[in-house]
Amino acid sequence: MNSYDVIVVGGGPAGLLAAGRAAERGARVLLLEKMRHTGRKLLITGKGRCNITNDAPVAEFITFIHPNGRFLKQAFSRFFSREILELLQRYGVGATLERGGRYFTTTNKSMDVLQGLLRWVGERNVEIRCGMPVEALLVKNQSVCGVKAGGKVLTAPRVILATGGKSYPATGSTGDGYELARKAGHTVETVRPALVPLETEGEVAGRMQGLTLKNVRASVWINGKKAGEAFGEMLFTHFGLSGPIILTLSRMVVDALQRHDRVEISVDLKPALDEQKLDQRLIRDLNEHGKKQVGNLFRYWLPASMVPVSLDLLKLDPGKPCHQVSSQERKEIRNLLKDLRFRVTGHRPFKEAIITAGGIPTHEISSKTMASKLVHGLYFAGEIINLDADTGGFNLQIAWSTGWVAGDSCMLQGDH
Repeated sequence: MNSYDVIVVGGGPAGLLAAGRAAERGARVLLLEKMRHTGRKLLITGKGRCNITNDAPVAEFITFIHPNGRFLKQAFSRFFSREILELLQRYGVGATLERGGRYFTTTNKSMDVLQGLLRWVGERNVEIRCGMPVEALLVKNQSVCGVKAGGKVLTAPRVILATGGKSYPATGSTGDGYELARKAGHTVETVRPALVPLETEGEVAGRMQGLTLKNVRASVWINGKKAGEAFGEMLFTHFGLSGPIILTLSRMVVDALQRHDRVEISVDLKPALDEQKLDQRLIRDLNEHGKKQVGNLFRYWLPASMVPVSLDLLKLDPGKPCHQVSSQERKEIRNLLKDLRFRVTGHRPFKEAIITAGGIPTHEISSKTMASKLVHGLYFAGEIINLDADTGGFNLQIAWSTGWVAGDSCMLQGDH
């Protein structure tokens, strides 16, 4: 039989939640996944540990979501962090709360989450067919009536698109869903990488490749004006900058680069000290170690791998005695510690981006049901929607919640 109540396209977190919930509602559900296995992208989330969700309350949670977190208020009121944790707990998947309100699997294995969800949908008799890319949505009189997949026509009065975005295409998210939706009459907001490492000018970052900095503040400067900042951890790479705070800031950077704006990242290496206190500390250190070479004193101020790079940037002779450092040189040292600048020249490609920005605009989707406002019986869930969030479990929660609501709503009458 090739006739179903609901067809879910995409076997990632949003698709699995949609399929499981629709089946709980009594639907005969078919889940189509174009890869050989479901949940490929889920397995690499949180560096393989799976950052399941975040414990921030809804009002705070939606502030981490772009461009319109308020769209999710109703979805979050129906299925939120507590509900996904309870669902996973029922299938033996424990969660541990870590810094930043992040919930990870107790075992540090994302595979446990996938296996728990597969048991859940299996118990509800969801039929899963892998290696089945969907070639077209079948739409008649502005109503969906099925899909064409693997050369076969599969009929259903309700179809949920949960095909993901374009990030990490090796896991199967290659943007197919955008084209399916576009051909059905939807528009697609410009798709671009988000939570993506940044490329910088020159060799400074590359010379410090592999160095992680903790408790620093990074700021984005666009055309000479400060546009945003983040505090925490960052990483130098052979091409530029990465790490949590850089990924968080990357969204505005990518958009600015697309506008051909001038973009710089400023790193404050001593955010706990204002200019005056830092200057007092420099004076004290230089006086106390007057006969020492200034190059050695830098090791008190910076990680070892930053010392030669910093001395080169300052054009400062490392052999110079501390008591001979001029006030102008001290000012330049202070400026470097408070404002280490990098000109951003680009960003890494989709295959290195954690998430995709852009997609189906929220004004074309019902916030109450995730139903298309343009095609009856069509629903959206997960990354295909124009919603993306900072790191910290927020993006997975978007997938869980929109998937659940789409699966729940599609079995109700009058779902628009």
